[in-house]
Amino acid sequence: MSNPKQQLAEALRAALGETADSVSLAFGEVSVEVSADNLLDVATRLRDEEKFQFQQLVDLCGVDYSQFGRDEWQTDDASRGGFSRGVADGVSSGRLQFGDELESLSSQGRRFAAVYHLISYAHNQRLRLRVFAANDDFPVIPSVTGIWKSADWYEREAFDLFGILFSDHPDLRRILTDYGFVGHPFRKDFPLVGHVEMRYDPERERVVYEPVSIEPRVLVPRVIRGDNRYLADEPEAQDEAESDA
Repeated sequence: MSNPKQQLAEALRAALGETADSVSLAFGEVSVEVSADNLLDVATRLRDEEKFQFQQLVDLCGVDYSQFGRDEWQTDDASRGGFSRGVADGVSSGRLQFGDELESLSSQGRRFAAVYHLISYAHNQRLRLRVFAANDDFPVIPSVTGIWKSADWYEREAFDLFGILFSDHPDLRRILTDYGFVGHPFRKDFPLVGHVEMRYDPERERVVYEPVSIEPRVLVPRVIRGDNRYLADEPEAQDEAESDA
């Protein structure tokens, strides 16, 4: 007999049919992907239908897939000088400078997504729901605040950090960044050092904003091994190791 998660995945496929783009079971988690046009219909059914009863939204987050699959940190070994990762040529999100354009690896309409984590207390089940915005340049996803009220601040956070617009949200405004903040800091094309820096100016007797003066760089973890045990491949180190023994 299939386990409860397999049963849930099968029930979702049967109930949602073509309104769901995909239903999958991977890494012990059931995931449903739907289009933005079908989001409200599917979300309502997931909440109300007796066999689902996902009445609690426990989390909602934004995702930027523009650099999905690119990893400048991958390495298989390390030397005394440090890891070889983080030194690839080209512009990446880690070494983005002002004015640079970050090459997107996503296709149109597959860059920004909202991910919802639901729980059914009646059936002791959890579900992951993912929705992609149809337009990368102007990402819009319907608000689910009318279905789960807990989505209110979550959607504001996704708007603030990723620039995803949630249509029909009752009060869509920034929630974490400062007043007048420019850009969305969790987007992959946002420089790690930001755009501006702030300081207190004693002459003006107020806080002033200026262009950031920090040089962007990739933080490369280094491993410095001075112990003779790690230098056995070099003749002098072998002599020192034998003498120590």
